[in-house]
Amino acid sequence: MQIFSISPKEAVFSFWHNRRLIKVLVEREVLGRYRGSFLGIFWSLFNPLLMLTVYTFVFSVIFKARWNSDNTSKTAFALILFAGLMVFNVFSECINRAPSIILSNANYVKKVVFPLEILPWVVLGSSLFHMFVSLAVWLFAYLVFFGVPHLTVLYFPLVVLPLVLLILGLTWLLASLGVYLRDVSQVIGVSTTLLMFLSPIFYPAAAWPERVRPLLSLNPLTPAIEQGREVLYFGRSPDFALLLVEFTVGLAVAWLGFAWFQKTRKGFADVL
Repeated sequence: MQIFSISPKEAVFSFWHNRRLIKVLVEREVLGRYRGSFLGIFWSLFNPLLMLTVYTFVFSVIFKARWNSDNTSKTAFALILFAGLMVFNVFSECINRAPSIILSNANYVKKVVFPLEILPWVVLGSSLFHMFVSLAVWLFAYLVFFGVPHLTVLYFPLVVLPLVLLILGLTWLLASLGVYLRDVSQVIGVSTTLLMFLSPIFYPAAAWPERVRPLLSLNPLTPAIEQGREVLYFGRSPDFALLLVEFTVGLAVAWLGFAWFQKTRKGFADVL
């Protein structure tokens, strides 16, 4: 029986050794999603713009929402909202797809030479591509309505890096669980919808009552959404001490998820 290493070094080595294969699979994933459609890859621009328009209309026009109860314009509210949605969408797309990653690639399981552990990297790479397309749309809109964006936007990749590590670890974990427990995908679908409204996307974290605000801080999306919004729209530097804590937690979750995946993958072929 083949033994799979659970060492963190193995996770890094696998990524580096298979980087060209990951690149090819990510490209196929991105292009394959829109293959045969009239607009093609332009759907990656249209989808976030459509959702932004819908959410902005509902919250700023119907509910008359304003950020921090000030006189924030509808355009400013839209950009603040969009900044949070960009971060959440990466998490949501990866986590929702995670339970079916192995199931939808069952033909790879029986191929001993295929590195199954790279499949979460492929899903993550595709999600990050769409996030940076959305970021380009956000920067263009800010340039049109408010002028040159703040230099702090350069911190944005650093702000989302800890969340990327967390997502990767959870994706490895859920990809494995999805093979053995088919109900996982249903639970995750409901959970991510609930998490969206419990995250400070449509409102600032300060809007929560002070007595329950500590519960919001337990949400792993809260720091990334709040700090992402700070560096993009408000032009403030991130909290580097908090980033260090997030990065440490992200590394731990990534390694635990990888270790679980490696420990359980030997049974995939039997179940499938």
